[in-house]
Amino acid sequence: MIESDGLTKEFGGRTVVHDISFRCEPGSVTGFLGPNGAGKTTTMRMLCGLSRPDGGDARVLGGRYRDLPNPGMRVGILLDASAQHAGRRGREALAVSAQTLGVDERRVDELLVRVGLDRAAGRKRVRQYSLGMRQRLGLAHALLGDPEVLILDEPANGLDPEGMRWMRELLRDFADRGGTVLLSSHLLREVEAVADRMVIIGNGRIVAQGTRDELLSDAGTLVRASDERILLAALEAAGLAARRGSDGGFVVEAEPEQVGRAALAGGVVLTALGPSEGAGLEQLFFDLTGDGSGAARADGNAPPAARPLEQPAFAGGAGTTGATDTIEEDVA
Repeated sequence: MIESDGLTKEFGGRTVVHDISFRCEPGSVTGFLGPNGAGKTTTMRMLCGLSRPDGGDARVLGGRYRDLPNPGMRVGILLDASAQHAGRRGREALAVSAQTLGVDERRVDELLVRVGLDRAAGRKRVRQYSLGMRQRLGLAHALLGDPEVLILDEPANGLDPEGMRWMRELLRDFADRGGTVLLSSHLLREVEAVADRMVIIGNGRIVAQGTRDELLSDAGTLVRASDERILLAALEAAGLAARRGSDGGFVVEAEPEQVGRAALAGGVVLTALGPSEGAGLEQLFFDLTGDGSGAARADGNAPPAARPLEQPAFAGGAGTTGATDTIEEDVA
């Protein structure tokens, strides 16, 4: 289990994470969603003992991460796939972590196969790895101690579609066997495909959390028409509020039957009518986290100024070794 209770963090007199509270239960995948710079990495660093909170508590498996004996055997962490020893060969880097944790070295080769790195890749130096290969090696580090909990920050970065599907299957299998997964990302659709629950953060605060159905309980109806002008006039005449959907059409705060009756009364030919579902979730994400500056874009990319306070974190390999020194973020 992972528990965040009122976590708060300040940098330079500015509160960048404020009163963050949520729980991740065993047997589940929790998606931690928000645009770049929203405070996801800072929150995860506090959960892992790499940054001291200015307020609140962070607990993993019932206590502070740093108080767990040999924590890498119980908690697997991947916070930055690029923060790995570039001069070591892939297999060598994993073997060093195995020695540190006291894990049988035979597990090294088993894990390299499991994460899709063949013998040739294991012999390459990490500096020669693509970002996707470093993500796979970082996951191998996180899984090395056969942990009960996984804490992963943006693990899909650099993976191709096949790699993303592979990761979804790996995380789903881990949770189905009783494990607890906290997965952060700014890619809504990727998290939606695997997460049981979602926690949405914007500007350092939790703005929504729950299952997909709970988040969409008031998402409304998606409607499209060949003539949008006539459609909007019909909806206005019926007193129904509408907003532009993220992938075309309009999202109306009413049941499909009400929208259909309004369209019929206005003589509108509809091309689509139904629960907003995916479009509604994406629109909800934009509504809750967007600030009008493009901080939450459909392609998952952020504008250049969107990451003022999120600093690179240590990789999962460092996290799984059980190091307990607190590393504070540098602030310009």
